[in-house]
Amino acid sequence: MGIFTGLIIEVGRVRQIRRRPDGAFLMIEANRVLEGTRIGDSISINGVDLTVIEMSPDSFAADASLETLSRSTLGELRSGSRVNLERALAVGERLGGHMVQGHVDGTGELVSITREGNAYRMRFGFPGELGRYIAMKGSITVDGISLTVAGLGDDWFEVAIIPHTWSETSLRDLKTRDRVNLEVDVLAKYVERLMQHAAEPAESKVTMEYLIERGY
Repeated sequence: MGIFTGLIIEVGRVRQIRRRPDGAFLMIEANRVLEGTRIGDSISINGVDLTVIEMSPDSFAADASLETLSRSTLGELRSGSRVNLERALAVGERLGGHMVQGHVDGTGELVSITREGNAYRMRFGFPGELGRYIAMKGSITVDGISLTVAGLGDDWFEVAIIPHTWSETSLRDLKTRDRVNLEVDVLAKYVERLMQHAAEPAESKVTMEYLIERGY
């Protein structure tokens, strides 16, 4: 498993996608993301952490499991589709975005795009079960891109896209009702888990076996 920052290195292009009974084989055209990459390394493709299994000077290949295809939009890719790419974070590198695992929590849908000066405001719908992890000014990953929540409703959130992000990612390819991969902030999930344990009563060490062993 790799750790990512949500800062896209480049936009690649699907050269080939071959579906199989046990998943899919993807070959992606790329350049910058291949620098220093070796077979076995992790690369995020539209926010999904996959392992490099083949490489050439201008492409790499990865396998996607049925679980990955069912939980993400990778199964909807076609030859020629543009995809956001990021190498896994190396020890000592700057964490410029936020901690991203490349584990898709669900898919959202583009609701609207509004021009704001030289930038864009994008609204995405999200599944109800993810709502408790999304907070105003909090972090969220959309197709592998680390973004800050700028607006929030019961079933939607908005992000403000600066010109650099617009030009250097695949967000500009999206159209209304297109699906995107969403990963919520992992810290929110850990906090929820800790709170659940804190609310549970301590488990008693006195069991039937304990009493029998001591002659009761």
